[in-house]
Parts: sequence; structure tokens; C-alpha cells
Amino acid sequence: MLRYIYGHELHAFPKLREDMFRDRADQFKSRLGWAVNVDETGAERDDYDDQNPLYVIWEEPDGSHGGSMRFLPTTGPVMVNDHFAHLTGGARIASPRIWECTRFCLTRGAGAHVAAALMLGGGEIMQNLDVDHFVGVFDARMVRIYRMIGSSPEVLGSQGAGRDRISVGLWQFDPAAKAAVAQRAGVSAQLSRQWFDLSFGANHEENLARTG
Repeated sequence: MLRYIYGHELHAFPKLREDMFRDRADQFKSRLGWAVNVDETGAERDDYDDQNPLYVIWEEPDGSHGGSMRFLPTTGPVMVNDHFAHLTGGARIASPRIWECTRFCLTRGAGAHVAAALMLGGGEIMQNLDVDHFVGVFDARMVRIYRMIGSSPEVLGSQGAGRDRISVGLWQFDPAAKAAVAQRAGVSAQLSRQWFDLSFGANHEENLARTG
């Protein structure tokens, strides 16, 4: 199932929290060789985890982490502005209706449905928290994954070639795209909304105000 958890709420989900940060270290440090910080517990965290982001987490039936993404509004500190503005010609992206998506992480052995379910969770955020677009930086390996899921971005700028190519992308999520991603995830629209409501209830605007 999908869970939507703000940073200040992670303490209530210790297994998911610990698994997520360890799986991030495994993916980004061990498998991809990124220059990320891993602490003595084997967890990968950065300064943006201290900004009270909204995490979308796929929870496996045994309560473990299957995959996750991290979201922050671009009105505050975000990676695309702080570290990758050269990919957009120096133009800053800042709007309460554009959120940045980072740390797209899949546990080793995660099925294709997990990646699609995470994207579906992004669609629920757009639909229910007054977000028009997501922006994010991605590398060449993600192009195939996005295409497979059925949610490819508009590319705003790129640098490099081949496997070293990195890009800034902008995502929209209309009803047709949501339906396609839901089908890929094997999750009905009704169940997807049920999971969202389980996390937020009727207090969508109150939770939105907590971010940033």
C-alpha cells in the first residue's frame, strides 16, 4: 500500500523510516556510486530531509519499505535550484503549485508495480494538494523507467551524453495519465484515493500548510 508521511511524522513509522534511508544508501551509494552521505547506521540522508518533506512510501505486506519518493514545494530550498540551476539556464523554479520530486528509490527486487504505484501517489498529491507540476532532476537510466510506467516528463534542459546525461524534467498528471499509471500499478482509482485519505483524511489543506 501507499503511505503519505511528512518528515515530522516519520518517528511514528520507525521500520519504514529506517528501511527507507538504508535502501536509499544501497541504491544511490552502493549501486549507483553517487557522492551521497551515509551515516554510521547505514542511512542516507541530506539537508532536504530536514525541510519536513512529504514522503510517498510503498509499504510491503510485511511492513517493510518497497520504494519511496520525496516531495518539497519549490518555494523553499530544493535541489533543482540549489545545485542544478545550470540545467535551466540559471532560471529558478519557484511556485507553490510546483513541487520538486527527488530520491526516487526502489528496494532491490521491487516489482515494476512499485515504481508505477509511486507515480500514482504523485498523481494523488497533484489532484488533492493543489499542485500543477512536479519538477525533478533525473539521469539517463530513469528515461526507460518513466517510459515503462507511462509518465515521461517534459525535458527543460540537459547536460552530458549517454549514461552520464542528466536532465531537468517537468511532469503533469492528467486523468488519462493517471489511469494509465494506475493500470500499470495494478491499483484501482478507488483504492488509490482510499490510501490517500487514510493518510490525510479531510484535512488536506492543513497538511499542505505544514510543508516547507
